Amino acid sequence: MRLFSTLIATAAISSAVLAQDNSTWIPDGPSNPAGVTGNVHYANLMNVSLWFYEAQRSGKLPSDNRVPWRHDSALNDGSDNNVNLVGGYYDAGDYLKFSLPLAYSLTSIAWSASAWFDGYQKANQVHYLDSMLRWGLDWLIQAHPNDNTFYVQVGDGDVDNNYWGPDTGIPTPRPSYQVNRTAVGTDAVALASAALASASFLYKNGLNDTDYSNKLLQNAASLFNLAYTAQPRNVYTKAIPAIAEFYNTNNYTSQLTYAALWMYKATGNSTYRDMASNFFDQFALGSQPVGVLDWSDQTNAVFVLGAELDSSNTKYANAARNVLDTIINTASGSPCTFTKGGLLWCNGYSNSNSLVPAQDMALLALLYAELDSTRADSYRRFAQGQIDYLLGKNYMLTPYVVGIHMNSPRNPHHAGASGGTDISNIDTSPPEEKYVLYGAVVGGPDEDDLFFDERNDWAQTEVALDYNAPFQGLIAYQLSTNASDPPYVTITQPRPKVTRGKKFPGWLIAVIVIVVLFVITLTGYLCWWKRGCGLFNRKGNYNRAVAA
Repeated sequence: MRLFSTLIATAAISSAVLAQDNSTWIPDGPSNPAGVTGNVHYANLMNVSLWFYEAQRSGKLPSDNRVPWRHDSALNDGSDNNVNLVGGYYDAGDYLKFSLPLAYSLTSIAWSASAWFDGYQKANQVHYLDSMLRWGLDWLIQAHPNDNTFYVQVGDGDVDNNYWGPDTGIPTPRPSYQVNRTAVGTDAVALASAALASASFLYKNGLNDTDYSNKLLQNAASLFNLAYTAQPRNVYTKAIPAIAEFYNTNNYTSQLTYAALWMYKATGNSTYRDMASNFFDQFALGSQPVGVLDWSDQTNAVFVLGAELDSSNTKYANAARNVLDTIINTASGSPCTFTKGGLLWCNGYSNSNSLVPAQDMALLALLYAELDSTRADSYRRFAQGQIDYLLGKNYMLTPYVVGIHMNSPRNPHHAGASGGTDISNIDTSPPEEKYVLYGAVVGGPDEDDLFFDERNDWAQTEVALDYNAPFQGLIAYQLSTNASDPPYVTITQPRPKVTRGKKFPGWLIAVIVIVVLFVITLTGYLCWWKRGCGLFNRKGNYNRAVAA
C-alpha cells in the first residue's frame, strides 16, 4: 500500500501544475558577508544560520541585534526562585527555554567549530560564532547559580502552548525548574558540563579568549562534579515529570561518559579519560543496539569523540565503525533506511523532524572520517548525499533552509516570525509569514520525500536550536574543504505543488487497474504458451520462489 501511495505521489509531483511564482526571489535580509574567502553560497548559509540563532534570543537584546522584529523579552525569568535566568535562547517556535537541548546544540557547534574552524574564517563569521556561543554559554552559567543547583526549564508548557504571537506578549507565569542533589538530573547536568567544556577548548584553541575559556572550564568542572556525585543518579525527567512532554530522556549513561571525555579534552587530565573509559565498560555502551545521535542520547558521539581522544583504546573506534557502517549500509540491526530520494530515514526519530537525524549522523560520519582513512571516502560520500539533499537535491527541488532560495520554506512554525495572533488558525492568519526567518532549518519532508509548507504541520515546518546545530558543522566542513556550489544554486524551477492526501481521479485509477490486469494476463498467457515462466507457473499459480 505504501509503495502504491508513493508511486501516486511521485506521479503527482511529476505532473503537478507549478503554481508558485517563478521570478527570482531575492532575500532582503542578511547579505553575503564582506571579506569572504570561501564559497560565497556556503558563506551566506553560515551567515543566515547564525542570524537564525539571533532570532531565537531571549532577554535584553544587544545594540548590534540584527533581527529588526525581535524585542527585549522575558525580563523576569528566574524571579520566582530569586535567580537571574534572563537571556539564553528560546528553544523552538515558541517561548520556552530548555537547558538540555541548548547544551546539546552548543556542544555540537563547538565540536565542529574546533574541527573546521577555518570554515568560519573563510566565511568571515568568527565574530558571529563567538557572539552566538556566548549568548547560550553565559545563560548555562547563570542556570548554575551554585555548585548544587542547575535550572533546566523556564516557562510553563501549558501556558506557552496556548499563545501564538510576538515576543511583546509572552504570557506569564514563567516558572523555573531546577535539579539538585535531592532532585537529581544526571543527564541534563552532565550534558551542560559537556557544553561548557567543549566550548572551553574552542575558546582556548580557536577563539583565543583564555579568561573566558577558564571561566567555562571552572563551571564545567562544577557541573561534572554535581552529575557524578549526586546520588542516586537518574534522568532529569524523574525529578521534573512535566518536562517529559518536551524533552524526555531514558538514560544518563551516555551523557555522563560524554562529559568526562570533554573534560579530558579541555583539561588534558587523564583522570577524566579513565573515568570515561570506566563508564564505557560499566554502562556497556559498546553493546547497546545501534541507535541514532540526538539530544536524548549521545552514545554515538561518545564513540567518535572517544576514538579521537583515546586512540590506544580500540573499543571506541570499533563501536564508531559498527554504528556508521550499520546505518550507512542499512545492515541488519540498523534503525534506518533511505527514502527514494536519498534521505536517511530512521524509525522512531525521523517522523517528527526528518532532517535532524540525517544531519546528526552526517556530521558524526565527517568527524570520524578524519580518524579512519580506510572508511573516509565512504563516510564522506554518505554525508555529502545528506548535505546535498538538504540543500535542494530532492524531489521537491527545495533547500530546507528558510530565506535562501525561491523554493525555501516560507511558513516555518514560529510564533514570532508568523506575524499572527490567532492560535486556532495559524496556517492562514496571516496567509504567509510576515517575517522571513532567515537561516532556519525546518523539520523536513516525510518518508515519501514530500514537503507541505504549512505552519500547523510542526513535524515538517518546526524550527529549533538543535535543528541548526549540526547544520553549522556541515557548512563549516563544506567551507573548509572548498566544496562546489550547493545544489539550489542551479535550481530555477519552482517547487512542485503537492496536495496532502491527493488521490488520482476514479476514472484514472480504473484505467491504471485495467492496464495492470491486461499486462498480468498477457504475461501469464505468454508464460503458459512457453510452458511456464516468470511469476506464474503453467497452472496460473503465484510463483513465490521467483517473487522472493
